Amino acid sequence: MRTDQRPGVIRMVGRGLIAALLLAFALFFVLPMVWLLLASTKSPADLIHANPLSPGSIGSLVTNWQHLMSFQDGAVLTWMTNSVVYSALSVALTLLVGIPAGYAMALMRFGGRRLLLIVTLVVMLMPATALVLPIFLELSYLGLINKTASVVLPMSFFPFGVYLTYIYFSTSVPGDLLDAARLDGCGETATFFRVALPLAKPVVALVAFFSFVNNWNNFFLPYVMLPNSDNYPMQVGLTQMLAATPTFNPVVGANAEVQPPELVLATLISIAPVLLVFLFSQRFLVAGLTAGATKG
Repeated sequence: MRTDQRPGVIRMVGRGLIAALLLAFALFFVLPMVWLLLASTKSPADLIHANPLSPGSIGSLVTNWQHLMSFQDGAVLTWMTNSVVYSALSVALTLLVGIPAGYAMALMRFGGRRLLLIVTLVVMLMPATALVLPIFLELSYLGLINKTASVVLPMSFFPFGVYLTYIYFSTSVPGDLLDAARLDGCGETATFFRVALPLAKPVVALVAFFSFVNNWNNFFLPYVMLPNSDNYPMQVGLTQMLAATPTFNPVVGANAEVQPPELVLATLISIAPVLLVFLFSQRFLVAGLTAGATKG
């Protein structure tokens, strides 16, 4: 082989290895999702004996849906409604508090500003489970256990959103523009709402998305704060369905309330809102992720 041909061959081999690696990762992540979609259309017997990647039938899907909706007198709809309420309220409070907090730490000068930023970073790095016990004791003292506030208030505390907002206002909002607004007679509050906030739509969407995903998938906090199953969000409700499925709890036997295909369908329902929010907010998410890449 000629010497000048070797670099081309090496590049081809390298690209082939990269393509094979990417294909392997794609199969690793895509196949489970394909299996979930197909499993929800099968009967319990077909799920065990049929080809894992073979499609089921519309009739089996309808039957699975009917059985799922009748579980504990419509508990799934109650859990989904609770998840929507908890997540929506938490996102609203997160934006109401986090966006102004990030703006203040980025563009205002006040005593303790640096310490507050350090504390925000430290809390952001702490595992959420480490804070559940002290939060439970606080809310128990206030008499808020098993109430909506016991879930919404802790989930609204989102230091990562504050830090994202801080980075955005520090890098992407021209200080001269804000100074011009102040010279025109705008106070700090008016400058924030009339000038800074309209420019911050990308980061507002980004914080809202991350907050929604974090709140929707939150399991441990609602599990601890809500002893009554009527107040469970969907993620906690799935544990009750697991306990009523013979595959995961052989004790229930033939009289199981939930069959594996119905549990699969419940899992798909639980992830659908996050997927829909992501699909409809892609443009804002990309803008938010790239907003702080260059100095404004």
